[in-house]
Amino acid sequence: MAFDLEQFKHQQAAAAPAETKSLSNKQLKALEDRTTLEEERVYRRGTVSVRDLIAPAAFEVQPTHLMLGDMFVRTLFVTTYPRYVGIGWGSPIINYKGNIDVGMFFYPIKAEVILKQLRDKVGVLEAQIVSDNDTGKPRDPIRETALRDVEQLRDDLTQGIEHFFQFTFYVTIYAKTKDELDKRTENIESIFGSKLIYSKRGFYQAEQGFNSTLPLCNDELMITFNMSTSPIASSFPFTSSDVTSDNGILYGINRHNNSLVLFDRFSMQNANAVVFATSGAGKSYTVKLEILRSMMMGTDVIVIDPEMEYRQLTDAVGGTFINVSLASNAKVNPFDLPRPKGEETSVEDILRSAVITLKGLLRIMIGKPMGEVGVLGFTPEEDSILDRALLEAYAKKDITADLPSLASVTEYPILDDLLDVLEGMEGAANLVARLQKFTSGTFAGLLNSPTTVEMRNQLVVFSVRDLEDELRPMAIYTIVNYIWNVVRSERKKRILCIDEAWWLMQNQDSAKFIYALVKRARKYYLGVTTITQDVNDFLSSQYGQAIVTNSSIQILLKQSSAGVDLIVKTFNLTESEKYLLLEAAVGEGIFFAGQKHAAMKVVASYTEDQIITTNPQQLLEQERAREEFQKSLTAAQAVAEPKV
Repeated sequence: MAFDLEQFKHQQAAAAPAETKSLSNKQLKALEDRTTLEEERVYRRGTVSVRDLIAPAAFEVQPTHLMLGDMFVRTLFVTTYPRYVGIGWGSPIINYKGNIDVGMFFYPIKAEVILKQLRDKVGVLEAQIVSDNDTGKPRDPIRETALRDVEQLRDDLTQGIEHFFQFTFYVTIYAKTKDELDKRTENIESIFGSKLIYSKRGFYQAEQGFNSTLPLCNDELMITFNMSTSPIASSFPFTSSDVTSDNGILYGINRHNNSLVLFDRFSMQNANAVVFATSGAGKSYTVKLEILRSMMMGTDVIVIDPEMEYRQLTDAVGGTFINVSLASNAKVNPFDLPRPKGEETSVEDILRSAVITLKGLLRIMIGKPMGEVGVLGFTPEEDSILDRALLEAYAKKDITADLPSLASVTEYPILDDLLDVLEGMEGAANLVARLQKFTSGTFAGLLNSPTTVEMRNQLVVFSVRDLEDELRPMAIYTIVNYIWNVVRSERKKRILCIDEAWWLMQNQDSAKFIYALVKRARKYYLGVTTITQDVNDFLSSQYGQAIVTNSSIQILLKQSSAGVDLIVKTFNLTESEKYLLLEAAVGEGIFFAGQKHAAMKVVASYTEDQIITTNPQQLLEQERAREEFQKSLTAAQAVAEPKV
């Protein structure tokens, strides 16, 4: 019941003498405060606090465990550690699948106290070793190791390299049943035991152990172990997977610790990258995001686009979009030659390299099977004829090995010129017949023309979507060769993105050419990004494996169960990383930068997402929005026009 001040005054007035019936103001104030406090206490008794909400319904203390409501609780404490523990040895405990609380307490000890104890310990150990020597006993390696450890610790403490602590480590385990609690306790003890760490269960100290792991910083068990700074640091249970640098662009968010994955690919030993993912996992989205952010840093970007996915990005940034097809006006001449600047490269070397590259293209175009399935080639006679014919085709345009430079060259040969030369050579009839479909037959509009495209923009996209599957490998080969010639002619910070690169891995010559490009790109300030969804075709090639090895940055997004084992073998992934790739959502995966790697989630702003999205639903909504806007704009213009 609340305290009644008025009733109290009345009682005091009736009982006290007349001269003391009047109370001082100070006493009245004290009585009023007492009344207020009593009323607040009564009020709080009828309200619900946070403590009431989180408190268990019951708390029962047993010798080996607690009953916290309907939960069974037990605390383990560590008593002994081995001589050596690895960094992050507590991570398996933190990552344990059950509910646990971990408590660690550190009690620093003054160095002079420890040094005195260590000095006495050294004296005892040395005396024992000397005594063993004098009596002829065999050496004791345990004592000798202990003496070395103590001496090392004395030196480190004296120099301030190490500090000394008393360390406690407690684990409180929660379970819904007694059997489950026992099973989880055994699992935790097994984890400790695998690292030669000895732990015990709290016996008649269940409540004290539970209190020691509550977030109250209250160690009621006080079971300590002496440790210096280094093993204390290794006991910290979290190992950071930090993959970032001071400069570069944002690739995504580190899923381990929510830090940013920032990297400048041109600061690595090479600027090459590979991206592996299944269809719809977000590989094109990731690459387009990198392109957009790289352009903001002043990098030129060239893309080979097999599905016309980069058209919207090109339009948004004012880039150049080149649609390569049989009916297109955009032509690339495979006979073009580079004009290297700042290099002492003779015309003879350039011409020899061009002939080798062209023979690789011709093997894809008109080569025939030679024994091994899928390997295209020529007979030795045909190879020799082509070698001479290519040199003569260049000679028809006055391009010979004795030229001082290519500065005066204004015209290069085309396929028709090669065909004319072959028609006049003995034994070349079969080659002429196979080559004619590319000069006057069905495929005449692809490679038989001088180059009509230019690369004078920060973003240039070559689309090969409208080409037949049979023509894509040779078209991509020719485009990459043209890009390589431009890169060698003008050294500039560039990125070349080859989407669906498995097309080129199907032929040995094109795979070898891409590998050579990746290997030499660093010299010309070029980074090659190789993108593929067909992992098996890409990595089964020896050149595919070599391309991965020569790529400093590797991005693995969601993988299919059919190809994940090859990915695991190639990148030496753990089982947990394997399942991460199998179960990853769109835009999630693993980011490799040199020897570092971490789980990553690709993130984009709203504006970036609108520009680079490949989601058909989003694209359809954007198209409808544009149509609605165009209709409203047309209607507004019609209203604004004066009527005649």
